[in-house]
Amino acid sequence: MSAPYTKSLDHLGLVAGFCKEINLIELIDNVLGHCKERKMSFGQLFVAMILNGLGFTGRTLHMYSEYFESKPLDRLLGPDVLPEHINDDALGRCLDALYESGVSSLYQNIGEQVVEHLGLPCESLHLDSTSFHYDGQEKLNEGDFNTIAITKGYSRDHRPELNQVILNLICENQAGIPVYMKPASGNSNDMEGFKKIVKSHIQSLRAAQASRYLIGDAALYVQETIAHLNELDQLFITRVPQTLKEAKALIVQAPDLELEAITDDYRGAWVTSNYGDIAQRWLLVYSEQAFKREQHNLDKRMLKKGDAERKTFKNLCQQEFACEQDALKALSQWRKKQSYLDVDGAVNTVQVYSGKGRPAAGQKPERTYYQISGALFSPLSNRNAALKQIGLFIIATNDLSSELTMEKALTLYKSQQAVEKGFRFLKSPDFLTSSIYLKKPERIEALLMVMTTCLMVYAALEHQIRKQLQAKDMYFPSQKKKPSQKPTARWVFQCFEAVTLLYLEDQPPIVVNKKDRQQVIIDCLGSIYREIYS
Repeated sequence: MSAPYTKSLDHLGLVAGFCKEINLIELIDNVLGHCKERKMSFGQLFVAMILNGLGFTGRTLHMYSEYFESKPLDRLLGPDVLPEHINDDALGRCLDALYESGVSSLYQNIGEQVVEHLGLPCESLHLDSTSFHYDGQEKLNEGDFNTIAITKGYSRDHRPELNQVILNLICENQAGIPVYMKPASGNSNDMEGFKKIVKSHIQSLRAAQASRYLIGDAALYVQETIAHLNELDQLFITRVPQTLKEAKALIVQAPDLELEAITDDYRGAWVTSNYGDIAQRWLLVYSEQAFKREQHNLDKRMLKKGDAERKTFKNLCQQEFACEQDALKALSQWRKKQSYLDVDGAVNTVQVYSGKGRPAAGQKPERTYYQISGALFSPLSNRNAALKQIGLFIIATNDLSSELTMEKALTLYKSQQAVEKGFRFLKSPDFLTSSIYLKKPERIEALLMVMTTCLMVYAALEHQIRKQLQAKDMYFPSQKKKPSQKPTARWVFQCFEAVTLLYLEDQPPIVVNKKDRQQVIIDCLGSIYREIYS
């Protein structure tokens, strides 16, 4: 008689349940094909990588078999699946097949299916990008012509010494579900990357998701990009870079504009614009919180800039001028260039005599030159003027209708946080990995698709749990042990820790350590999940 043994189910049953709910294994197998000679299909291997990624272990590919030794694979992936089947060779072939199928188009199909399954209205799409660093030293761009290059570029992780890869995401605004992903080379420029995505994919995404607005940060606000969006009749809401001449001028005019209350913390005013020959409206927004934050930064900036301006004045005082007018002109030019300092200055006459010592009475100077001197000070008017220009930002839109109010425009723009939240999740040290160890650009692209699908499953589960709790008038205890209908998926996952399957000889496995709060989630999600946890 064999001894009893256990397998850890934990929250992985929820992850596997959602993958079954959207038929993810079948969807992948239909695209990549199914070979009877393989012990596991590509779809099963794909879901295995998602289970590992959402297991929050950060294991590399060659550690997968060890990870799955303690998991009930028959319930998670299907019958006759063994841990040794999930090895680095099989996973590598799966990543190769994903790359060959086109990771962006394949993921877009998955995203469309999930959004339709969840019944999300998808009023707006949000575009953003982030970087993941590569832990190898060499550049990786030896793949075919179409592969990305793993190389150095602007590092959002503040690790400029490491090579990296860029991930562009487009998310819907309700649940933060990524509907499109596009890997890019590590030295890609956001403005150019967004421009290519807009030209190549926005029309198909708009048709699939029926979204009204495309929303992005300042990198989206490029003349060519917004012109193309306008040609497609695609409405956009995006932040205006404050480096633009027109934006700087509007910020300077801000104290003279009458700003209306938008919410408790925001005030704003509409201003018409024709930037890039596109009729649009700019919403100048003042944020109380941003003002307080930037005021502290202003003080630091004034000190730093003041030190730099003192050095330029010191250099000016060391110069010799042929006449007093030249010195006064140089002093005037210096004052115009300074942002924070001014001077109570004077021009001094300096006479140079031949010989050593004190010049004799009546001795004429050999030459005369002029130098600047003075006492520096920081005018309060400069600081007050600077204070009037902080806490401000500008949002642009080509929606000229009265339906788009200031409050709605600001709310839609702020929902850009959904994609930023997704990036924070992907780069969490508890997730799959914040850095990349693979050595083939093709497999790195495919791994980025797997990581994005992990985010999609996580966000979709969180949305489903919250939606069903409200629909069925059920509650789940929060971390403070208070009834809640909006738990985070991460908290729910943690609450499923220690749910285990007990295997006894000649008997069906028994679920042990299941508590009432876990049953609440299982019941609200439905029959697929009840079957996994029964």
